[in-house]
Amino acid sequence: LHQPMFILLRNLSFLEIGFNLVIVPKMLGTLLARDTTISFLGCATQMYFFFFFGVAECFLLATMAYDRYVAICHPLHYPVIMNQRTCAKLAVASWFPGFPVATVQTMWLFSFPFCGTNKVNHFFCDSPPVLKLVCADTALFEVYAIVGTILVIMIPCLLVLCSYSHIATAILKMPSAKGKHKAFSTCSSHLLVVSLYYVSSSLTYFRPKSNNSPESKKLLSLSYTVVTPMLNPVIYRIKT
Repeated sequence: LHQPMFILLRNLSFLEIGFNLVIVPKMLGTLLARDTTISFLGCATQMYFFFFFGVAECFLLATMAYDRYVAICHPLHYPVIMNQRTCAKLAVASWFPGFPVATVQTMWLFSFPFCGTNKVNHFFCDSPPVLKLVCADTALFEVYAIVGTILVIMIPCLLVLCSYSHIATAILKMPSAKGKHKAFSTCSSHLLVVSLYYVSSSLTYFRPKSNNSPESKKLLSLSYTVVTPMLNPVIYRIKT
């Protein structure tokens, strides 16, 4: 039962490493060396890979939830359904949505003219703070960004909820407490990782602007771009 999940965990590890490499080095340079400058190309590159890894992680977490669903709800068919080939295809499919989303959003945003001081009020080049520097009509882009964010976060989130609703139903039907505990322990780590990631990212991008100060958004962004990737290896080592 563990081999397919290990394939997915390796992909998650690569995603977390990518996330950290995109955000942390520049952030440390800002904090330690007081280097608060970033080139136009550097900002665009950072934003591109931030979107790419973020979108890929959303879909990979949904794929991992499906893996747990098959393992608990269809244990006898698990080796057939989640064989190495199928698992590899699902992992590759989870990475793919990041390419079009990152390409369209980054190229579109950086095609606008920028004016003013060009100071990004954030610790990395995220879309909302960079968008504030644009001196052009961005209404269409903002609609696209909102719709895209909803789809990227909500579709995988709904897949996760659907998987875990079936898992919860299957666990409740198990006759023994030992069987329930064993089944729950196989997905508890993933459930905690999913909760941390989706809650923090949803609060970052879906909070009303009146309740969303730049400082609070920075803290929320820090939680799912830096803190959560650092906690994931620890969480997956916990045995419940």
